[in-house]
Amino acid sequence: MSLSFRSVVGAESSSDSTSTVSLDSSVFYSETSASVTGDSTNFLTVNVGGSRYKLSQELLSAYPETRLGKLARGDQDLALDLCDDADFSENEFFFDRNSLTFQYVINFYRTGHLHVSEELCEISFLQEMEYWGIDELRIHSCCRERYYRRKDQKETLDVHRDFEANDVSCEEDFTGTSCPALRQRLWNLLEKPDSSRAARTFGSLSLFFVVLSVISMVLVSLDSGEDFGFADIGPGVPLLFDGLEYTCVVWFTCELVLRFLCVRDKCRFSRRIPNVIDLLSILPFYVTLAVESVHGGTTELENMGRVVQVLRILRSLRMLKLGRHSTGLKSLGVTITQCYEEIGLLLLFLGVGISIFAMVVYALEHDIPYTTFTSVPAAWWWATTSMTTVGYGDIRPDTAAGKVLGFLCILSGILVLALPIAIINDRFATCYLNMKVKEAAIRHGEVMKRLARVNLRDAYARSILEMLKLHGRERASTRSSGGGELWW
Repeated sequence: MSLSFRSVVGAESSSDSTSTVSLDSSVFYSETSASVTGDSTNFLTVNVGGSRYKLSQELLSAYPETRLGKLARGDQDLALDLCDDADFSENEFFFDRNSLTFQYVINFYRTGHLHVSEELCEISFLQEMEYWGIDELRIHSCCRERYYRRKDQKETLDVHRDFEANDVSCEEDFTGTSCPALRQRLWNLLEKPDSSRAARTFGSLSLFFVVLSVISMVLVSLDSGEDFGFADIGPGVPLLFDGLEYTCVVWFTCELVLRFLCVRDKCRFSRRIPNVIDLLSILPFYVTLAVESVHGGTTELENMGRVVQVLRILRSLRMLKLGRHSTGLKSLGVTITQCYEEIGLLLLFLGVGISIFAMVVYALEHDIPYTTFTSVPAAWWWATTSMTTVGYGDIRPDTAAGKVLGFLCILSGILVLALPIAIINDRFATCYLNMKVKEAAIRHGEVMKRLARVNLRDAYARSILEMLKLHGRERASTRSSGGGELWW
């Protein structure tokens, strides 16, 4: 708000003997100003952002924990600490704060209820209330649900911005390093697919090798004789799969090494989750290769078979590399990071429900002949599949009481899963939308950078010259063919 506008508002507000608070809403308590009767020392003139309000000290003293309540009950030395300036001769106190938000403060003193308008920013409103010493718990029930929901969304976005601030993928600064221009171009090629055509090609190739590696792992696990009906496929197919594996691992290794050599802060680069995933996706291949080369052809390799099998299972982490190219997977990771409390609450609900239903159904079913509830862990498995609405059917109750309990278990599982998932879904939608907006802003910024390097006047002149040359060639062609008068 400009100074001139404040002076106008102050002039209009000071024309009445008391403040006029009207937000055109039935929520706010308003009163028609008449002349203030009684001793003027019982009133304080509060000037907020150029708007003057005359308030009763008795009204303000009813809330001694607030800033104005302390001002009404304190002395002059305390008053100077509570306000920005003061005129004790006129009993006027100045505050350089938002005058529109202060109208909600006046309404709180007069009615005892704090209301929040929809157009206000919740975080800014909270900061104003903290300044005036009013707890957000004072918000009236009609506004409380909307306020806390929107505040939670704002906090989610703030957490997401903090998460992005720790992400150095797009904010590397190579100033002061060796070969800064080369490293910057290489970093843009590796981490910014929208920066150039070569970067888009590189990103597409990286995604292609991830998908090719996953397909290769799937095909290697198949038995060609049983699954495809080929009795003899020859030695060429296994060699082809090995070649695909070597090719993909070499690509992933070169990609990771180039990022590591290019980055400036290598310690922070090594701690980032995407880079840890990249390392774990190729490390099992080299460890398996080393084990087989050292113990190959001996009986010691059989003892290492289980370790090698675990290492090969870890190769499935390559599918997580798709998170570099998928906004949805990135949003899912950020959502899980933010919603750890809700996820923990979901697991707690499931754990309590599974334990209770497992113990009860075991007590009801374990004495029945040929029962499938042979132990409490078996009952836990049944309760888990029932509460998550999977229901494999391998373990099932036979008595009527057990079937009723099974119905209650399934119904409870639906309710338990529905409660926290709604919160997680809202945060995922917010995070996904924010990421899409950020990607669009990055693409727009790259386009503007490319346009900044282009002289529009020269480009327009070149296009005119090209058009004139084209017309000149057409004119010469028309004359050589004896076409008579020119069409243009």
